[in-house]
Amino acid sequence: MTDNLLLTFNAGSSTVKIGIFKVDGNRPERIGKAVVDFGTYPLTLHLKEGPEQFELPLKGEAGDDLAELMDEVFRELGTHFDLDAVTSAGHRIVHGGDVFDGPVELTTETIAKVRSLTELAPLHQPQALRMIRAVRHLRPALFQTGSFDTTFHTTQSDLVRRLAIPRAYHDQGIKRYGFHGLSYRYVAGALARTAPDIADGKVVIAHLGSGASLCAIEHGESRDSSMGFSTLDGIPMATRPGWLDPGVLLHFLGPLGKSLEEVEDILYHKSGLLGVSGFSGDTRELIEDGGREAREAIDLFTLRIAGEVGRLASTLGGLDALVFTAGIGENQPQIRKSVTEQLLWLGVELDATANEKSALTISTAASRIAVHVIPTDEEQMIAEECLSVLHAKDHPAAS
Repeated sequence: MTDNLLLTFNAGSSTVKIGIFKVDGNRPERIGKAVVDFGTYPLTLHLKEGPEQFELPLKGEAGDDLAELMDEVFRELGTHFDLDAVTSAGHRIVHGGDVFDGPVELTTETIAKVRSLTELAPLHQPQALRMIRAVRHLRPALFQTGSFDTTFHTTQSDLVRRLAIPRAYHDQGIKRYGFHGLSYRYVAGALARTAPDIADGKVVIAHLGSGASLCAIEHGESRDSSMGFSTLDGIPMATRPGWLDPGVLLHFLGPLGKSLEEVEDILYHKSGLLGVSGFSGDTRELIEDGGREAREAIDLFTLRIAGEVGRLASTLGGLDALVFTAGIGENQPQIRKSVTEQLLWLGVELDATANEKSALTISTAASRIAVHVIPTDEEQMIAEECLSVLHAKDHPAAS
C-alpha cells in the first residue's frame, strides 16, 4: 500500500519552498524537498530526494498566475514521487491578524478572510494567495490548510501588543502582531524535547536569517517579540532596517520629497545590512570582506540583537536560556560569539569550541544562561499543523 503524501508550500517574495512528506500515523516524515528561486532565469527546480539532489530546468515564469509554472513543477515532482498519493497540502501564510488563532482548512470562506488581511502584509500575503490559487486550480479537490506566522504570538498580552497611538487605531487592528511564529513554535517544541527543564522556563529565541527577529517565550508560549505591526520592525535584517524613528519616515516623505512607493522600496529592499555596508545584506559576504563598512554592518546587527535580548528578558522578568536558529543563527559562530560577548552582564559564558562546531549547547557549564543552537524547520511545522486539521475534521486523508 502506498503511503499518503502531504505537500507543504512556503511561498516567499523570491522563492517557494516545497516539502514532500510521507504520512504514517500522527507525524509526517519528510522524504523530499524542493525550491524554486524566482530570482534566477531560466527558473530551476532544485530537488532533494534522500541523499540525491537534482537540478531540473523549468520553462514557466513566475507571474501573478502560478498555475502554469506549478503544473510544470508538479510534473517534474511526479517523476520522483507518486503525486497521485498526495491527499493534502499545507501553506505558510504570514498574516492571520486577529481573525485566525491557529491553522485552518482553506475553503472559499477562509481564503476570502486571508485576502482581507492583505493590507496588513502587502508584500507577503499575495505570495501565499497566488500559490493557494495555483494549487486549487491544479488539484481542485485537494484538502488544503493554512498555517500562520502570527498565531503563535496570540498568547501575548494586550499591553505588549499595544502601540502608543490613539485607541481607535488599535481597535482597527493597528497593533503588534509578531512574525516567524512557525519557526518559533517548531524550535520551542524541539527545545522541550531536548531540554524540557529549560523549555519550561524563560527563553529568548533568536531567529536570524535574511529576515530576522527575536521572541520571548515562557512555558512554551510567546510573551513578546521584536517584530511588531510589520516585518520591518525589530532588529536590522538583510535589507530591512528594523526599529526606526518614525520621524525618519516623516523626513523622507516631507523635506526629502520621497513618494510612498520610494519609501517602501527603501525600507524593504535597500536598508538593513545592505544599506549600512553599501554592497551586501549577506552576513557571510560581510564577514569575508572585512572592510570598515562591512564590519560596521555586522557590529550594528549584533548590537541590536544583544539589546533586544535584554529588552525581552525584562518582559520575561529574567532569562534561563538563549536559543539561536535559522540560517545565520544556526551556521555562523562569529555572529553568535559577537552577540553573546555583549551579554556577559547577564552571566552568559560561551564555550568557544562548541560554538565553532555549532553544537546543541554552546554555553559552558558555569554559564548562568544556557545557550543553544537548534535548527528550525518551518515546513515540518506546516505539515504537522496540516495533519492536525485533518484529524480534527476526521478527514479520510488523515487515515
